[in-house]
Amino acid sequence: MLSGCSTVNEGGTAAAPTTSTQTLEYYQYQVKGYQNSYPRKTIMILMPADARDATSESAPLNGNPAIGVVIDQSGNLTERLYSAPFGPILQQAIGRSADEAGLSASSSPDLIYKPGVKNADYVLESKIRRCWVKKSHGATGQYGPVMRSVADVALDISIYKPPFSVPFWTGSTNDTYYDPPVGSFGLGSEDEAGIYDEPGQVLSVALTRSVAAIFQRQDLRNLILEDDIKSH
Repeated sequence: MLSGCSTVNEGGTAAAPTTSTQTLEYYQYQVKGYQNSYPRKTIMILMPADARDATSESAPLNGNPAIGVVIDQSGNLTERLYSAPFGPILQQAIGRSADEAGLSASSSPDLIYKPGVKNADYVLESKIRRCWVKKSHGATGQYGPVMRSVADVALDISIYKPPFSVPFWTGSTNDTYYDPPVGSFGLGSEDEAGIYDEPGQVLSVALTRSVAAIFQRQDLRNLILEDDIKSH
């Protein structure tokens, strides 16, 4: 009863939503199957650009990007979620995933590839198209209110081979992660429990899977393996 009334003030109108800063991170080795599948070539990871559609909902707060919302059982917005600037977070995540794949990653503060400058075998340029999580209160089950979260991360990737100006490879990745997972544990929908406590953790899973999907791509792996053979 108290939680149901927490978003309404004495005048009967919805109270202003609160804000929180979530931790967004890459879960190293969570995604399996592509480790050490690339030759030991060097790859420079440029600073990812935030290319999300600008809306009032996604406006930053004190320089921190908006990454999601929390909705109560009545559909009211109760909390806005933010993170530290996620360009560096994504850059580090892509670098760690590249290292897992067997490449040797370095980083650069540049957003855009500069043709003619050869300081690595490959240069990876990226754009963040989506990075959002929504946590909502579902129906109340026998163990209390059911909390559901859905996170979505989408990236555009271009990989260059210096000194050439035409991309060596382009692609995109996206991942949508639900917590609790759809149909999890064989329980009824009202009795399922989420795995993660914080919405930032749910978004971190989607981020991890979307980043790992870059180097899981068989076409990219084959292209770099063939290029490695030619270079020898």
